[in-house]
Amino acid sequence: MTPQADPAAGPVRDGTDRPDTDTDTATGPWRAGIRRVIRAGSRPGPWKRGPVLAVLALLLGLLMLLHARIPNRVGHLGSLAETFLPWFGVFVPVLLAGALWRRSASALVALLLPVTVWLSLFGRLLSDKSHSDSDLTVASHNVGADNPDPAGTARALAASGADVLALEELDELAKGTYERELAKTYPYRTVQGTVGLWSKLPLSDSRAVDIGMDYGPLAATKPADVKLAYNRALRTMVTTEHGPLAVYVAHLGSVRVNPRAGFWTDARDRNAQELGRALAAERNQRMVLLGDLNGTTDDRALAAVTSKLRSAQDAAGDGFGFTWPAEFPMARIDQILVRGVKPTSSRVLPATSSDHLPVAAGLSL
Repeated sequence: MTPQADPAAGPVRDGTDRPDTDTDTATGPWRAGIRRVIRAGSRPGPWKRGPVLAVLALLLGLLMLLHARIPNRVGHLGSLAETFLPWFGVFVPVLLAGALWRRSASALVALLLPVTVWLSLFGRLLSDKSHSDSDLTVASHNVGADNPDPAGTARALAASGADVLALEELDELAKGTYERELAKTYPYRTVQGTVGLWSKLPLSDSRAVDIGMDYGPLAATKPADVKLAYNRALRTMVTTEHGPLAVYVAHLGSVRVNPRAGFWTDARDRNAQELGRALAAERNQRMVLLGDLNGTTDDRALAAVTSKLRSAQDAAGDGFGFTWPAEFPMARIDQILVRGVKPTSSRVLPATSSDHLPVAAGLSL
């Protein structure tokens, strides 16, 4: 007699209806592995990660490499970029941090371009090229028309050890103070308008240099004494043991940044052209230019000047030698440029009460 199944006990299971546990166990790891492969394949690889960072790195490198191609017709953008060109290197560590965070091989490789370009432009400034031997020490300082302590500024400059000292932006009320404070150290001087030169060595053939402060149809109608009052450049001859040295002092026109005009440099650019003509006409082969040029030697607008002279800071300095603004220097607009003499050192002097830092250089004559 065959026993009857109890409906309440559920279906009776025998060997023919058991689940295939061996098959499930075998295929489980395969399925998990396939899923891992699919997930890994769907993620971007190191060469595909960070495409935006890679593009930004390439653009940064091209911007520095082709800075001379940035147009100057609109807002003088080219001059503005060249004024602060060394600071473009600040973006390299920012992009590097992003590339490492994203583990982007393409961004890391792209960063080689801006690094190489920056080093080719400014790598020479990272080493100290100064030497102790010099025949003459020259210094220059925009003392600032609003300087609250001209006497203290004069004493600090006299203590610098400079043999020849150029001052720019001399205020009419402060001229007497500078002349009085510097007289003991510097027996020779010439002041032409708002610029002056004090020297331990004799001076001769001192005169104002016209750099186009006046222009237009009424420029020729102004009397000479009126023009001299706001003259901003001079030329003199310094008598040294090694022969005469032509020294120019100049303060080129100011620049402004505003929404309407952009980087406004019209006066400075005109002054640079006129000063360049004066330098080209100088017959003395040994020459020094001291002054506030309101621009860096990278700025194409100063090519009329910088193409004829070389920077003492580039040749014999240590670092960038930024001079303005004094509180947080971001650009070297106060220059010592030379021709026919060898710079042996170049440095930025301690701050005074001016908004510019003074600069000094040793020269081998």
